[in-house]
Amino acid sequence: MASPFDQSRYQVRMEWGTSGLERVAASDVVVVVDVLRFSSTVARRIEAGETVALDAEAHALSLNGAAVAARAAESDAVVFLGALVNAAAVAAAVMAEQQRRAARTSILVIAAGELSSREPGAALRVAVEDLLGAGAIVDALGALGIDHTSPEAAAAGEAFRGLRPALRHLLTAGGSGQELIDRGLRDDVLAAAQVDAVSSAPVLRDGTFAAYA
Repeated sequence: MASPFDQSRYQVRMEWGTSGLERVAASDVVVVVDVLRFSSTVARRIEAGETVALDAEAHALSLNGAAVAARAAESDAVVFLGALVNAAAVAAAVMAEQQRRAARTSILVIAAGELSSREPGAALRVAVEDLLGAGAIVDALGALGIDHTSPEAAAAGEAFRGLRPALRHLLTAGGSGQELIDRGLRDDVLAAAQVDAVSSAPVLRDGTFAAYA
């Protein structure tokens, strides 16, 4: 029996963290959103012509984002990395994947959030930057006509549209941004706030992120 929380009636779904992967119905495509800094950094490296292994280095960038991607890869889903910087590119790749499949494609946009610690069972903290990144992807999908969204996805999309003029402030003022600024990474935070500055859509295949083609 379908769960009232599995969003199975909708094409575009949105949830949080690894527990969200388990709660939502199996999806054909999973877009992992970890704006500070996993998704944004990997997207820029892929655009520069690199590939990025889902290994210890990736986990060092963001324990939770890497963990969500690894868990998503255990399914049959096509796994992308999305962020503010590549929202349009990811939406275009999802559309291309749907055309390749020649069938209606279900899409889960999963905001990674932040873990309160590295200990097993650590609590998930909702991260404003990941809400906005997920919303940017939902918005970009809608612009391409993929707009049968769950309430959760629709709310994220509206949050992005309404708050887009304040992205730089929101990312630098939020907890994750403040933590990175304290570590001397203010430029990384500001770079992550640049919507559609990157044209790559990293896709995970055989443990490695590469450009979708």
